[in-house]
Amino acid sequence: MPDAFYLGIDVGTGSARAAIFDGDGKRVGLGSHAIRLWKPQAEFYEQSTDDIWIACGEAVRAALAQAAISPDRIRGIGFDATCSLVVLDKDGAPLTVSPSGSNAQNVVVWMDHRAISHADRINATRHPVLRFVGDKISPEMQLPKLLWLKENLPSTWKSAGMFLDLPDFLTYRATGQDVRSLCTTTCKWTYIASESRWDDGFLKQIGLKDLTENNHARIGSSIRPQGERAGVLSEASAKELGLVPGIPVAVAIIDAHAGGLGVLGTAIDGVPPSLETLDRRVALIGGTSTCHMAVSRKANFVPGVWGPYYSAMVPGMWLAEGGQSATGSLIDHVIRSHARGQELVAQAASSGTTAYEILNCRLDKLAECFRFPAELTRAFHVYPDFHGNRSPLADPTLRGMISGLSLEDGLDSLALLYMATIQAIAMGTRQIIEQMNHHGFRIESMFACGGDTKNRLFLREHADATRCRIVLPAEPEAVLLGSAMLGAVAAGDHATLFSAMTSMSRPGRVIEPAAQTAKYHDAKWRVFKLMLQHQRMYEEQMHE
Repeated sequence: MPDAFYLGIDVGTGSARAAIFDGDGKRVGLGSHAIRLWKPQAEFYEQSTDDIWIACGEAVRAALAQAAISPDRIRGIGFDATCSLVVLDKDGAPLTVSPSGSNAQNVVVWMDHRAISHADRINATRHPVLRFVGDKISPEMQLPKLLWLKENLPSTWKSAGMFLDLPDFLTYRATGQDVRSLCTTTCKWTYIASESRWDDGFLKQIGLKDLTENNHARIGSSIRPQGERAGVLSEASAKELGLVPGIPVAVAIIDAHAGGLGVLGTAIDGVPPSLETLDRRVALIGGTSTCHMAVSRKANFVPGVWGPYYSAMVPGMWLAEGGQSATGSLIDHVIRSHARGQELVAQAASSGTTAYEILNCRLDKLAECFRFPAELTRAFHVYPDFHGNRSPLADPTLRGMISGLSLEDGLDSLALLYMATIQAIAMGTRQIIEQMNHHGFRIESMFACGGDTKNRLFLREHADATRCRIVLPAEPEAVLLGSAMLGAVAAGDHATLFSAMTSMSRPGRVIEPAAQTAKYHDAKWRVFKLMLQHQRMYEEQMHE
């Protein structure tokens, strides 16, 4: 058995997960524990850091048990998490972000849209710093949420000692050191990494001058590249996680960016990428939402796409980050809200499979008389922005649309709606990749990971709709592998993150786009764009 192991801890929207990897990137243990989500009112989503930390401990213990190794074999720890906002008081205790007033609810979750109007006000400044977020800041980022807190919960604002991104909270809780990540602060807080500074004039202009006080102590005075050693595991945190104190802990990273690390270094046909050829690749991290991560040697400004962010994922490279706010969650919503949805979910549970696989098999049967399965939705079209558009339109007010509904409410009608929804999500990815390629990238391959990529229909439609080859990693838990890579660098076992990326990742299955579906998907693409035009036309009509 290898001597060195690395622990990756990932906090997603619904659970905390932990995985242990050896030096070759082979997973030997995995654990998971659910975390709670509050929704006090429409568009509000909240969590608890205490609940999250307890879940991390349960997940780590389960991973250790499965790996059958002692805790002292762990050489390094890396954390990743959703880009959610954490608020602590001056003693480091949870402080409410909720209309309920409960201090337990001290996390504004990434997908929370309470601050849409605040984002609009920030965008109205047209400040040059917004150029680094595709010219429009998103309500999913932290400054709009902080502005909402200041105006709506003044007691929280006054009592707050620290505002942190969730990945940085995990590092802080593990080590006691307040070290912020270049990834989190650059991507979600408008820190200008290429110049190593906050823009105080911008913070003052948008009404957040308070955050500049004491060398920006509440939002980050010490900002360092992800993967560097942030500190070591404290005695108290080691006990809570079931580990031993003194283990090196890496500067953290956002979950999607960890997935990018876990897949983008994968060799194709035995040839690993160089820094010069990375701009031919995009990492697609599909879960509740989808992120599209691409890096380049030079700064490519892509309208509607977040970035370019310097060193925010791969140190020394510029990151462009596209995304869709609802993908896996949209598919689940479509299933649950259909007349046969609950029946389908119950059937899947009783048969030990998933609702997706039941629908996939039904679609296979329905497609037997067609040239290819995608033709089933010739008269069925979905526009997928049910939770607004993150990229490349940067419009949180957009909503979903469905064309082709009938009075049918059986399983077959659900299967067709499910397929059309997945095709629409794939068209959203095509929209993002085309925008990136029009502004300096040369993307031809997608490296995919995350829960959505375990769905064969999701993968096939994405390859065919985008005409990109999809490379799946041999390690399906690529987000956790990316975090473990951080731990390997923090331990000193890899000199750079890029070295860890190319050494610890391996390719799995490759999916090539089907040439015979190209004309069909081009037609679906034209319909996709028309649906967007129509939605905007309808809005204009209703405002006359």
